[in-house]
Amino acid sequence: MALVGFGNVGKAVARVIVEKRDLLQKIGFEPVVVAVFEKNGSWIDENGLNLQEILQKGESSPAWVEGASAKEHIPEMDCDIVVEMTVTNIKDGEPGLTHIREALKSDKDVVTSNKGPLVLAFPELMDMAEKKGRILLYEATVGGAIPVFHVAREALLINRITAITGILNGTSNYILTKMTEEKVSFNAALREAQEKGYAEADPTYDVEGIDAASKLVILANGILGLRKKLSDVQIEGITRITPEMVELAMEDGYLVKHIGYVDRDRVEVMPRLIPRSSPLAVGGTLNVISLRTDVAEEITLIGRGAGPRETSSAILGDILHIHRVREGY
Repeated sequence: MALVGFGNVGKAVARVIVEKRDLLQKIGFEPVVVAVFEKNGSWIDENGLNLQEILQKGESSPAWVEGASAKEHIPEMDCDIVVEMTVTNIKDGEPGLTHIREALKSDKDVVTSNKGPLVLAFPELMDMAEKKGRILLYEATVGGAIPVFHVAREALLINRITAITGILNGTSNYILTKMTEEKVSFNAALREAQEKGYAEADPTYDVEGIDAASKLVILANGILGLRKKLSDVQIEGITRITPEMVELAMEDGYLVKHIGYVDRDRVEVMPRLIPRSSPLAVGGTLNVISLRTDVAEEITLIGRGAGPRETSSAILGDILHIHRVREGY
């Protein structure tokens, strides 16, 4: 494997590989990481890197190669899987989009946590993977640790999934939860979210619904088989929600939640009234995704939608799935 991107998520993946090595060996999987790419260089060893050493020593590790880039090395690298974990960019998808294209072109399977390339070029990348006989998996792009694509692909194989509903952004959910429980204003709840590290200094993508809409596009294309773009999503954020709106909703037995919804006729992210008894009525930074099916009816998954370690669970789940497919079991 080659790991591309060594920020919080990349380091978490490396730590879990080290931590779970004995378990991985028991299930017949002994990962050999031949490269770890950072912005300004990489660690490369075709015989396999010592991930513990890299985590401890960083660029002082003898395997460090200053200036070596993923774009340059991916096509020629002898590895089976490229794990793309660079920062999401939904404007042009780079550098992740180029990394995934180069990996597929050079006959490598791909696992990614990067939403940008899939939001902008999902049909192209999946068509490329199919033509090359490669696997492209992206569980970590939506819902953090929630295995929604695995459930849809494996556990619900006999079902036709007709609609997806969910809370897809933990920051917005935290803000609305605070407004509900403590009767504070949007701005006060946002400030607390920023102080706790749940919201960025510029929270626009979260509170305006762009992040949730991006995830909804991936769900629409990856599970419902649609070919949606971000421009197809009707988006309304939560900045206009007031304590009075929240209180009126509660008096009638409802909660105000920021809900993503997609079926074959509609794709939208906007504030909605949710019954307090609904499975969608989760609080704090939790995410929830509900799949409407023709046989199992409603299946609802709840979990942590963000966090490096949680995201690493989804990434390693995808890696193990590819390993099982390639090994024929």
